[in-house]
Amino acid sequence: MISKRAEEIKPSVTLSINQMAKMLISEGKDVVNLSVGEPDFDTPQPIKEFAKKVIDEGFTKYTEDKGIKELREVIAEKLLKENNVKYMPDQIVVSNGAKHSLFNIFLAILNPGDEVIIPSPYWVSYPAMVKIAGGVPVFCKWNEKFKVDIDELKQKITPRTKGIILNTPSNPTGIIYTKEELEEISEILVRNNIMCISDEVYEKIIYDKIHISIASISDEMKKLTIVVNGVSKTFAMTGWRIGYIAGEKEIIDAVSKIQSQTTSAPSSISQKAAYFAIKEGEYLYKNMVEEFKKRRNFLVENLSKKIIFPYPDGAFYLFCSFNNMDSKIIAQKLLEEKFVSVVPGDDFGAEKFFRISYATSIKNLEKAVERINEFVNENE
Repeated sequence: MISKRAEEIKPSVTLSINQMAKMLISEGKDVVNLSVGEPDFDTPQPIKEFAKKVIDEGFTKYTEDKGIKELREVIAEKLLKENNVKYMPDQIVVSNGAKHSLFNIFLAILNPGDEVIIPSPYWVSYPAMVKIAGGVPVFCKWNEKFKVDIDELKQKITPRTKGIILNTPSNPTGIIYTKEELEEISEILVRNNIMCISDEVYEKIIYDKIHISIASISDEMKKLTIVVNGVSKTFAMTGWRIGYIAGEKEIIDAVSKIQSQTTSAPSSISQKAAYFAIKEGEYLYKNMVEEFKKRRNFLVENLSKKIIFPYPDGAFYLFCSFNNMDSKIIAQKLLEEKFVSVVPGDDFGAEKFFRISYATSIKNLEKAVERINEFVNENE
C-alpha cells in the first residue's frame, strides 16, 4: 500500500541520531548532543513580544498564499540592501521553512529525469527532495578546499542537467565561497543555461569572511538563480517555520500555485514575527553570532590535532575526519563509549567524515572535547 517513492526515501540520519541521544539521556546518561543543527538560543525577546501583540490584535487568519505583502516587501528591501540583488515583492514566496521552500522549487522546475548537480559534501535532505520531485541527483566531488571541483562540474553537465544546488555558508563544512569562486561557477552555469538553487540560510552566521550571493554576480546569473533563505538560523526561530525564495516571476508564480494547493501560506503570526525580525536586523542576532565564533575557536584550538577538518568561516559545524575511520563506527563508538552524539558523514556524501554541531554551550563543548580527545588517543 506504500508508494515506491516513499519506500525509496531514507529517514533523516540527523534526526535518528538525535533520538538515540535523547533515549540515552532519558536513561540518565550524561550525553553531550552535538548532532542537531539548531541554535540553542531562545528566539530574541523583542520578536516574541511583537508576535504576542499580533495575536492580541487578532491577526490569526489565513493570508495570501505567497505570504503577506509587508513581509515580502521587507525581504525585497533586505535582498537589495544586504545582497545587492533587486527583486520585487511579487518575485518572492514565503513558505513553511527553507526546507519547504527548497521542496517547492524542485516541484516547480523538475520534470521526470531532469538532473540536479549536488556538490559533495551536501546537506542530507537535498538528494531526497530532488528524488521525490522526480529528478535525478548527480553528485560532484569536492576539491582541496571542500568546494565544488570545477573540472568535475564541467564533466557532470549533460543535456538533462536542469540545475545545481549551491550552499554557502555550507552545512556541513562551514565553508564560504569567495566572489572569484562564484564568478567561475557563474560563467559555467550561464554558458550552459543551468539554474542555481542558492541556499543562503546561514548567511548571517559568518565570522571571518563576507557572504556573497551568486545572484549578485551578473544580470545573466540572477535570471538563472533562485535564492533560498529564512529566519530559522539567523534569528533562532526554527520552530516558527518561515523560509522564503526570490527569483524570476515565472518560477515564483509556479511555486505559488503549488503552495496554494498544498500548504497555503505559513502561519500568519510567524509571518509577522519574521517581518519584525528582518526589519529590525543585526542587533537581534549579533550576540548569538559572537558566541558561535567563541565556540568555533574553542573547538579549533582544543580538539586533538589528529582530527582534521576544513576551517569553518560560517554556520556552526565542524566536518571532521580521524584516522580514515568509517564515520558510522566513530559515531556509534562516541555515543556508546563516550556519550557524545555526532552525525556520521555517509548521508552528507562523505563516509570518512562526521559532523559536529557547536550549537551548544561552552560547558558542553568542554566535556565533548575531553571525551573526543580520549577517544582519539584510544583509537590512534
